[in-house]
Amino acid sequence: MRGVNRVMLIGNLGRDPEVQYLEGNIAVAKFPLATTETFKDRSGKLVSQTEWHTVVLWRGLAELAQKYLHKSSLVYIEGRLRTRSWEDKEGNRKFATEVVGDNLIMLDKRTDSGNQSVASSGENHPEAAPDTDEHNFGDQPENLSL
Repeated sequence: MRGVNRVMLIGNLGRDPEVQYLEGNIAVAKFPLATTETFKDRSGKLVSQTEWHTVVLWRGLAELAQKYLHKSSLVYIEGRLRTRSWEDKEGNRKFATEVVGDNLIMLDKRTDSGNQSVASSGENHPEAAPDTDEHNFGDQPENLSL
């Protein structure tokens, strides 16, 4: 039986997307996304619980994020979890789990008469060799179609 690695999140950006261009002019964007769940505890008091996720977008989705997303933007992200590891300057092993997005829907209300934007990569992203730098975005994508 095959496994399933699928993530669907709706949340707000914690800061503007950070975009870098890799060799071959490949765009990669990275940003924190906050998801908040609200529920009532046993005493009936409302409790909010926020989780932070690191989102990575490639190529066209990265450029879309750079152009249209900003801190506090409300988005739907669909993708997969990817954990990578590296050694820091002191030789300590570090780990990071990220959401590699391949679908993005901007949920903010538009100020003009247009519809909400939907974008999709349409491709899976192959795994790359382990990263050695915590600022390296890791994974190398295949073609991206919007």
